[in-house]
Amino acid sequence: MDEQHPDQGLQPLTDQAVVLAGDRILDVLPLDQARLRYPQLHPLPLPEQVLLPGLHNLHGHAAMSLFRGMSDDLPLMEWLQDHIWPAEGRWVNPEFVRCGTQLAIAEMLLNGTTCFSDMYFFPEVIAEVAATSGIRAQVCTPIIQFPNAWSANPDEALDKTLTLHQQYQAHPLVRVAFGPHAPYTVDDTTLNRLADLNASLELRVQMHLHETAHEVSEAAGPEDNGITPIQRMDQLGLLNEHFQAVHVTCISPEDMQLLAERGVTVVHCPQSNLKLASGFCPVQALQNAGVRVVLGTDGAASNNDLDLWSEMQTAALLAKAVHQDAAALPATAALKMVTCDAGKAYSAKPFTGQIRSGFAADLCSLKLDQPDCWPLHHLTSQLVYGRMGDKVQQVWVNGQQRVKDGKLVDIDLLALKDQVRGWRDAIQAHHP
Repeated sequence: MDEQHPDQGLQPLTDQAVVLAGDRILDVLPLDQARLRYPQLHPLPLPEQVLLPGLHNLHGHAAMSLFRGMSDDLPLMEWLQDHIWPAEGRWVNPEFVRCGTQLAIAEMLLNGTTCFSDMYFFPEVIAEVAATSGIRAQVCTPIIQFPNAWSANPDEALDKTLTLHQQYQAHPLVRVAFGPHAPYTVDDTTLNRLADLNASLELRVQMHLHETAHEVSEAAGPEDNGITPIQRMDQLGLLNEHFQAVHVTCISPEDMQLLAERGVTVVHCPQSNLKLASGFCPVQALQNAGVRVVLGTDGAASNNDLDLWSEMQTAALLAKAVHQDAAALPATAALKMVTCDAGKAYSAKPFTGQIRSGFAADLCSLKLDQPDCWPLHHLTSQLVYGRMGDKVQQVWVNGQQRVKDGKLVDIDLLALKDQVRGWRDAIQAHHP
């Protein structure tokens, strides 16, 4: 908790003005004071709207939007081995990634997401599309033991990660991170080299970890010295404040405490976990142990949408059922997971996720003039438990408006739709 600002910039206020200066928030003050202090500025009224920090989607595979709904209602390993991996082997190339990422970014911007983390092949294309589209991104490079579309081996993947980092290290929107896929697809030699490389770079490291009970039980055999994947990552020196563990559906109290002691962030993807029957992340127990938990949608192939509003709602409702406690993960805590808590996970020195002077001008507004928002007894409860994704009106990223009156700025949806249709037709011809 920020002791100086315990509300984390999320306390509902009325008749306020947010003053922007370039890519930053200059001031937040009552409207009547703003008129006196900044008479030269031209205000943009937002009647019947609420202004929020832009949302952070901290785990996904954007290009997989082109696989949306392709192989539904299957368990994780069957879904991966029999459907997704063969389709990726057939279709994934730079142009596939470009189109799929453009589609995902359009969807995310329209629902108020201003920052996303992505882990997929051809990360240089993802970085380029994010930069061109004007959205903030953490680009996790895919590090996998076996040859794939992007690298012949993990050493090549690590070397290409360093090159990409050098290219974008001064970029205002794009940050490069290491993305080792999972404990069962990356060996100790590779992870040791990654840890050595990152000792000085201090990039974020994101990995699917403890995604299913099967993964954990398989890893606890004699060949793994009977330790869990979390314990293995710790022995390899990877667990620290830079590490982002995705899913974490099966975890012991001892491993939970280990994550807390090391400052690891857990990225919870409730809808994807539910759809693939992967398990339930014990969010309330993790938070009680002192672990920061944030939200991701995962890819649209295992979720079908990239809507963080519905993800928040699912997370809050699921936590109550999992912990048999109606007070588990209350609305304010759920909203923090995609705003101020996510901003702290994204950067060691937080500058996103809060409406506060000096923070990035990453903002979204929602119009609350629909019957399903009446009567508005409690704003935060409405935001988390209501249907909100279709109410986003304005979005700014780094001070630049990306959505205006519910419409994308500088993205041609008709041209994008034609490209997506072409990919759909080609994919359906081979995967009916």
